[in-house]
Amino acid sequence: MNVALIQQAQAQSPFGPILLFGGMAVLFYFLLIRPQNKARKQMEERLSKLKAGDEVLLTSGLYATIDRVEDKNIYLKLGSSIVKARRQAVAALAAEPAPEQN
Repeated sequence: MNVALIQQAQAQSPFGPILLFGGMAVLFYFLLIRPQNKARKQMEERLSKLKAGDEVLLTSGLYATIDRVEDKNIYLKLGSSIVKARRQAVAALAAEPAPEQN
């Protein structure tokens, strides 16, 4: 009986572990990488559509109005002063609902 179990164990296909790791890689892609890329593309699209007069929420939590937009920088009205900031400092438009955090 022990000989039969040993022969059966030796006859297992080497594709089992390969399929397991392949399945884990596919699952990892669909659960982590793809959603992150999708969110990054949406944020880049939102940042490219910024224009003067938009009210935005900054990553610092401040609300500001865009005075003018340049390539990588934006000028924001905070009260009576104008402040220069990077586009990436914008978390969302003030009119949009708060972004989902997973």
